[in-house]
Amino acid sequence: MPEHITPYKDSELGKKEQVAQMFDNISGNYDGLNRVISFGVDIKWRKKVLKIVSDKNPKTILDIATGTGDLAILMAETNAEKIIGLDISAGMLEVGRQKIAAKNLSQKIEMILADSENMPFEDNTFDAITVGFGIRNFETLEKGLSEILRVLKPNGVFVILETSVPVKFPFKQGYKLYSKFILPTIGKLFSKDRSAYRYLSDSASVFPFGDELNNILRKIGFIDVKSMPQTFGVATIYSASKK
Repeated sequence: MPEHITPYKDSELGKKEQVAQMFDNISGNYDGLNRVISFGVDIKWRKKVLKIVSDKNPKTILDIATGTGDLAILMAETNAEKIIGLDISAGMLEVGRQKIAAKNLSQKIEMILADSENMPFEDNTFDAITVGFGIRNFETLEKGLSEILRVLKPNGVFVILETSVPVKFPFKQGYKLYSKFILPTIGKLFSKDRSAYRYLSDSASVFPFGDELNNILRKIGFIDVKSMPQTFGVATIYSASKK
């Protein structure tokens, strides 16, 4: 299981509350900074997630840890009748709602404040569930994944986009240099929260990926589990289903 890393080492709050506080703090400049940090390639990864979901022709989609709604907004290109974006950060959701309104998608996309480890939905509710760069922020990974399995319909599709660590030379060495020094420095320059981008870097470095995460998904009860490394392994797309 992933090492317990939190955004604020001196805080008495639990990880869940700290993550909500952190994303509230950086919500105003998160989108722009995200593009800089990923060199814009995260847009390409999200479009691959869209393709996987679109191929299943879902009517209902849940985007967990939706943040400012980038992935939820992209899902509007599917034939889905209803898309829900869920997050624990009110600040990120508010930015997302403004983006959704500007694109005239408020009737199709609903943003709700809720805990991904205790979701307010009945069993077997959604045809497709996505999580973009969010599962490493779960306080209890297996609990969050079990909750996702619960609300996913049988034969539905679950797609994760998450950071991973390159394993081949020289990408492994380059990634370590970037994540340890460059990413936190960029975060400090552009964000008022100096701890946030150190946490995002540290949490990515210890989070299970590839076969390790595949095995956790299978343990929870997911089937048809696949992992697809992206851009030399700096991110991975996972897809799974439910019996």
